[in-house]
Amino acid sequence: MTEETGRLDSLLHGARIGKFVSVGFLGTAVDLTVFMTLSEAGLLPPEIATLVGIESAILVMFAANEHWTFASEGGTGRWTLLRRCGRSHAVRAAGSLTQFTVFLAVLWSFDVQLSLYGVGLWKLVAKLAGIGVGMGVNYVFESLFTWRVHRDDGR
Repeated sequence: MTEETGRLDSLLHGARIGKFVSVGFLGTAVDLTVFMTLSEAGLLPPEIATLVGIESAILVMFAANEHWTFASEGGTGRWTLLRRCGRSHAVRAAGSLTQFTVFLAVLWSFDVQLSLYGVGLWKLVAKLAGIGVGMGVNYVFESLFTWRVHRDDGR
């Protein structure tokens, strides 16, 4: 089996994808809660509130992925964990940038007035669009670079 085939097989691992998506739903809930609370309460503009929501979700999802999705991957020890957390943040930068860019594009490109009980839902639509696109980017990069699922030694 070639290294590329091993990577592809590791990426297409059904149970791992299911767990990653489940953790993604948890992260989405955290992200949306922080985002909507901060933006709807007028504490931060939506463009800043979305960044706070993203970082909150990254931390929660790292912990869940570390202990559930990728529990059998990677080495043990405090420094290994901290390196993985650092790699996760670096890797998620691509997904976060993707999410933020899609969010801004949807939010600013369309003049849609959508609300329910005084809550601005167009921001929510834009946020969900960004999260959806960013999740795909994050899965590939997290699998290959943070937990290195295609390697036996987990380094």
